Amino acid sequence: MRSLASAAKLLLVSVGAATVAGPVLLGLLRVPPTRAQSSPATGPPAVSFEVAAIKPNRSGDWRVMMRSGPGGFRATGIWVRHLIAIAYNVRDFQVTGGPNWINSERFDIRAKEPDSVVAEMQKLSQDKREELFRSMVQSLLADRFKLKVSTQTKELPAYALVVAKGGPKLQAAKSDADLKGLKGPEGREQRGKMSFGMGDLTIPDAPLSTLARMLSLQLGRTVLDQTGLEGNYDFTLKWTPGQGEEILGMGPGGGGPEPGKGMVGRGPEDGGPQLASPPPPDMSGPSIFTAIHEQLGLKLEPTKAPAEVLVVEHVERPSEN
Repeated sequence: MRSLASAAKLLLVSVGAATVAGPVLLGLLRVPPTRAQSSPATGPPAVSFEVAAIKPNRSGDWRVMMRSGPGGFRATGIWVRHLIAIAYNVRDFQVTGGPNWINSERFDIRAKEPDSVVAEMQKLSQDKREELFRSMVQSLLADRFKLKVSTQTKELPAYALVVAKGGPKLQAAKSDADLKGLKGPEGREQRGKMSFGMGDLTIPDAPLSTLARMLSLQLGRTVLDQTGLEGNYDFTLKWTPGQGEEILGMGPGGGGPEPGKGMVGRGPEDGGPQLASPPPPDMSGPSIFTAIHEQLGLKLEPTKAPAEVLVVEHVERPSEN
């Protein structure tokens, strides 16, 4: 895997014991660290979902599940804040403002694209399908939630990824000679799967910038690669999840924890991300910050970084169908 984008095309991103699939997750993985993205000025014209049923989720089941594919979009127990982040291709912590209920009240959504759009989407590249999908979610938010947003640049809490005292403990990526004879399903050298779960992160053949991006998804803050290290590495990181950590940036929170503090981890079920039970309070083992230091010879230092954020200017609860 030469890049995160090429890995994302294969959707080999495992959380816990299962594999997450769908353009929703792809958008989250490829989102730039500090810049919000709205619908592109070029490409397929913006369209809306043909049918959209939205209702409050008062089940008491705190799992969140999402599925997106040809013909429709389904979300169970989703927060409006996270739906906004998906629609505008940003992370949750880049969505600010709005009433408190967008962080606490959850909704079930069933939306269907027009048949003509489904047929056209099959002809588009993965990137263009994601752009079109986000455009439809933006239309859904504007129509049913009366959402209005603006953008601002703010200094937000962040982490700098630097080399720790004693130097890095990184494993250089396997060369083509090392991989000779190890073939993947398409006949190419098998470089392994990128996995990202509760307390477990594996990234084969990637630069430090990719590690920083994945840590940012975990911690809910931008992580800046300031190691100065070049080249690709095989990263393996194991830690004990703590309360306060996020997986894939999918929580109703948003600021990210201070070093040594955690958030509730998340994992998938039935093809979409979901909440997982909080770890028991007596769990022992290194925090993610300690693990980065001890296992990779790197460390995270609190800092601030400019980020383009979405400001919720207006939003309303949708009327029940």
